[in-house]
Amino acid sequence: MDEIIVFQQPGSGSLKVKGIREFGHDLIISKVFELAGSLPDFIDDPKEYFPEDFSCDLVLSFLQQPDLLDYLASLCSQKQIPLVASGRKCINAITPFTCCSLGRRPGLGQYGAQFGIPEYDVEIDSAAETISKIDVRRGASCGATWQVIHRIIGLTPALALECIAREVQYLCSADPSNFDPITGKSPVHVAGYIHAKALEQALKRLMADG
Repeated sequence: MDEIIVFQQPGSGSLKVKGIREFGHDLIISKVFELAGSLPDFIDDPKEYFPEDFSCDLVLSFLQQPDLLDYLASLCSQKQIPLVASGRKCINAITPFTCCSLGRRPGLGQYGAQFGIPEYDVEIDSAAETISKIDVRRGASCGATWQVIHRIIGLTPALALECIAREVQYLCSADPSNFDPITGKSPVHVAGYIHAKALEQALKRLMADG
């Protein structure tokens, strides 16, 4: 059983915590540290905001104050605990643009195996030529990968590929104003694209298997 500790500012990670607890297995969120929400732009001594004696297999950060995140990253580095801080920029942390764009990488245990870039398996009703079943191998920690399934089952593959990005975007909790300066895409757009690509790959595997 892998142990995860979460650091957040008022409720900032609550949807991800809920998703991990609902859709994850063989891992446990043992503690959620709630830090203050109203903080100055610059914090000279972030140490006072953190416990020093925590230990776990993985830390997830949903901190919005950059000085707090930098200090937490340094603390985790000293403790040799991997830190994932989706949507942020921070040295000593793993920082995918969205929770659903985390690639498979060593050291992230059960969390890394179950959450990140989505992976689907699909089945087709040959008579109706529609999607009859979707299984999730890996998905977004917010839960959208699982929650979108009922909106896609019963559609033809072509229609499903058209719809899934839009349906995921309705569910996505990322800040749509946080545009990536390189791609010009917001996290919401990226989440939709990643899920559409996952479904496309699942359909290709099904066709290849005959």
